[in-house]
Amino acid sequence: MKTVAFHTLGCKVNQYDTQAMLEKFRAAGYEVVPFEAAADVYVINTCTVTGTGDKKSMQLTRRLRREHPESHIILAGCLAQRKGSELLETGARLIIGTQNRDKVVELLEQAIANGTGISAVNELNAATPFEELSITTQDEHTRATLKIQEGCNNHCTYCIIPSVRGPIRSRAISNIREETQRLVAAGYTELVLTGIHLSSYGRDLGDGSTLLDAIRAVHEVEGVQRIRLGSLEPTIATVEFSTALAAMPKVCPQFHLALQSGSNTVLARMARRYNMTMYMQAVDNLRAAFPMAAFTTDVLTCFPGETEEEYEETRQTIRGVGYAKIHVFPYSPREGTKAAVMPGQLSKAVKERRTRELIALGEETAAAYQAQWLGKISTVLIEEKIGALWHGYTPEYIPVTIADCPACIPGRIVTVRLTESSAEGMTGEIV
Repeated sequence: MKTVAFHTLGCKVNQYDTQAMLEKFRAAGYEVVPFEAAADVYVINTCTVTGTGDKKSMQLTRRLRREHPESHIILAGCLAQRKGSELLETGARLIIGTQNRDKVVELLEQAIANGTGISAVNELNAATPFEELSITTQDEHTRATLKIQEGCNNHCTYCIIPSVRGPIRSRAISNIREETQRLVAAGYTELVLTGIHLSSYGRDLGDGSTLLDAIRAVHEVEGVQRIRLGSLEPTIATVEFSTALAAMPKVCPQFHLALQSGSNTVLARMARRYNMTMYMQAVDNLRAAFPMAAFTTDVLTCFPGETEEEYEETRQTIRGVGYAKIHVFPYSPREGTKAAVMPGQLSKAVKERRTRELIALGEETAAAYQAQWLGKISTVLIEEKIGALWHGYTPEYIPVTIADCPACIPGRIVTVRLTESSAEGMTGEIV
């Protein structure tokens, strides 16, 4: 039996795309093996959001060529889309980008038969359809990612993603419902709805569908116990949207609300489509509907020209929102974006200092958020047992460990009292 191994860099959308390709190979008779094992085929699903993603992708490719010279390498994903046929110089057998993943096996076998490398990277434009990939399983036993949207139209000045993922494309409601049913039948109780720009779902369909319609379609499927949303733009979190979410009890009160910067002047240079008044109104709207909601976010520090005053505005915003978790990224110039040629590029030392300080601040706000839950009762979706402890997550995505739980099995939701808090999460006792 031929063997294939996968490695995924980047976001949950990439993870979903990898799983879809994995299932294509499995259906074609390939055995899936760990990436560190010897394999006939290696698939690297690349990322190009930052320079780090580029570097890791190329380091992996070079290592595979050196250690497994007879194996076939497939480069998929965002870096592959951006570089296209240039990457054939790496010795990769197939460059597939962010389309044609459904044909990955036949394209590989065509390249092998021809004895050449193939670039199957196509231009992405308004006529490009949503690629109807599907999955039936994932590594996690209780939670599955469901991709419902692709592409972005915003063209923020720092972001390469619109050029490698193309314009917005939305998955049909009927297909969302069908995949939800398949995942529930496979035993998944929590679904994470994801996309490149989730908030824009439906705008291209022409039938008035919105993200709320997609969420409702998943909510209506019997067997779904939790629905978790991917990253949201603050502009979508109106009173009406927040109230509608609160009327769907399966929706988890954990919202990844995109921030990037807490400074209006930096947001303007980024070409973000909101200001801090709009952002804080979105937080207030969601918090009115979900009083104990957990807010998570991404922060892009050291954008070109970011002054100490603008940086401090971001710090004040982080404190004011009280995030349960933040992901901090130092700005990385991406060739082809407007920000890459802006004046005021900051030094490595400043980037390292501000990143370090923001991470520490995020740890403080996370601890303060968890402290609000001490002594309170919540539910935990059990995921696994490690040693003597059961591990799972609350609807707010607080990690919880439980020591004595005869009723615990993966996939079951149990009721606990949260008794202790640490940097790793909280401790729960069965009620």
